[in-house]
Amino acid sequence: MEEKKIPQGEAENTEHNNEAGSPGAAGEPGSAVQGASPDQVDLPEAEREEAAGEQRQEEVDVQELERRLAEQTALAQDYFQRLARMQADFENYRRRMNREREEWFKYASQSLVAELLPVVDNFERALAAKEEDPAQVVAGVEMIYRQLMDVLTREGLSPVPAVNEPFDPARHEAIMQEETDSYPDNTVIEELRRGYYFKDRLLRPALVKVARAVSKQENNQ
Repeated sequence: MEEKKIPQGEAENTEHNNEAGSPGAAGEPGSAVQGASPDQVDLPEAEREEAAGEQRQEEVDVQELERRLAEQTALAQDYFQRLARMQADFENYRRRMNREREEWFKYASQSLVAELLPVVDNFERALAAKEEDPAQVVAGVEMIYRQLMDVLTREGLSPVPAVNEPFDPARHEAIMQEETDSYPDNTVIEELRRGYYFKDRLLRPALVKVARAVSKQENNQ
């Protein structure tokens, strides 16, 4: 089989054309794509618009987050300042209440003492008149006693009923017993020291003598 010979001039033109059309030739698009970085590659119009939109959206999101963060920071600072003021106000209130309570306990009996001053005055006058008529001194002391009891009654003091009352260990304290037929058994027949209530509370019990029924054997004798 015979080989087809190409004239020398045509071979040179063919090699020249191959070099000019090769992907690596300078000035051709293929050469630019091969030597460029991915960021430098031209994107289609739709993709470029989508990428730009995403970038703008990211910028908007960051700005919105920064704005919200600034709002929440300012709100937290405001809450903290309010809490600090409330704590300071409460501390001042607590100190004031403690001071008022101490003053109240300190001067709680002031009104009672003021009411007892006239009683003290009458006692002083009665003692100054001890060299005078004894009957007048006794009458003065009785008046002072009534005055004192009026003051204490207004404050809530009241006597514990005792004589002729059934013995009640909740308000009576028996220190003596006496066998007798004149009173029912277990009846208070004498008050040795008066007991008192202060309002609805027992201040002290009454010391009493209690009747005890006479035994049948003693009656038979």
